[in-house]
Amino acid sequence: MPYSFNGAHGWGDLLIIVLRKRSILILAVLAAFLAVSVLAWTMIPKGPEAFYTIKLDEDKKFIKWVDFNVPYSLLEKTLALDIKSYGTETKLNWIELLAYCAAKCGGNFKKHKNSTLDNLVNELKSGAKISDLTRDLKYYDYYYEAYSAVLGGFVGEFEIEVDDKDNPGQKKFVKKYGLKAFSPIAKGYNYSHYDDFGNSRSYGFSRKHLGNDLMGSIGTPVIAVESGIIEAMGWNQYGGWRIGIRSFDGLRYYYYAHLRKNHPYNNTLAVGQIVKAGDVIGYLGMTGYSIKPNVNNIKTPHLHFGMQLIFDESQKESVNEIWIDVYNIVKLLNKNRSAVVKDAELNDYFRVYDIKDPAIPQEIDTLPSPVTTGPTP
Repeated sequence: MPYSFNGAHGWGDLLIIVLRKRSILILAVLAAFLAVSVLAWTMIPKGPEAFYTIKLDEDKKFIKWVDFNVPYSLLEKTLALDIKSYGTETKLNWIELLAYCAAKCGGNFKKHKNSTLDNLVNELKSGAKISDLTRDLKYYDYYYEAYSAVLGGFVGEFEIEVDDKDNPGQKKFVKKYGLKAFSPIAKGYNYSHYDDFGNSRSYGFSRKHLGNDLMGSIGTPVIAVESGIIEAMGWNQYGGWRIGIRSFDGLRYYYYAHLRKNHPYNNTLAVGQIVKAGDVIGYLGMTGYSIKPNVNNIKTPHLHFGMQLIFDESQKESVNEIWIDVYNIVKLLNKNRSAVVKDAELNDYFRVYDIKDPAIPQEIDTLPSPVTTGPTP
């Protein structure tokens, strides 16, 4: 029987028809929105390729994020394999080994298996080439570039002074291969630390802690981890007296903060100057959290040590800064600590054993412009 629109039942039927059509229309719109959303999601880069960006004005692709979460045990093992293989037929590269392991577990080292590294080493020693083993390994190139940026200046050939047993009281240079980066705390000085990267900080504004705090005694000599150029010295209301050193390849910026009141730096230093790995650059303190310079507002004496990665200069001071967790790196560098001695006349500490680092360029064409270096003792 045809619908009749006369009376209450007729209008009720009409209302039902309208509501049904509207519901169908709404469902169709929702379905279309869901389909578009799924399509868009499939087009979004997944994995490490999402950590790349392209600078359009120069058509330059560079990494925009690195999560350095390599376990200490794996850092230690690959470093040992690298050093032990030096001078042998099959030279192993610890960065290649780490990148391979990261690619295999997708950067989630909770899924890493020791057999992955062991099998890789066996294949390499049997004559296989890392390029062949990684040709179809997704994300290997990303991890290799990222880990090279973090660890690229840590291992290599160098010359270091040692005591000359044949001439008591004299020293001589010997050639070595191995860990040439140093702990940020001088040899013979106690310190403690834990993994506090990412913890909350509230002074000034709410933010994350982008470094590792090494608790120690005021005046403890602070050491340059890697050879480089001093880019910054002076007061920062958050970090107090601080010093920033850039690696020669430009990829790493080392940040040392909360240095000692009145005598924060080794007085021989200035912005634009070259420092060598193992040099004394300053002294542990508790300055900072103050707009007014030279104020101790930090509750506990410590060195704030951080590492920023810079793949493009646009990342240096911006919202796109890349700071990594250096806790396991600090643990690893404890294997190599610089012995120091005080020069009473200069009232400063200096390294005992000098180093010749091939990473230091013979000529530096451009140096940063000087800035305020802070108070003198």
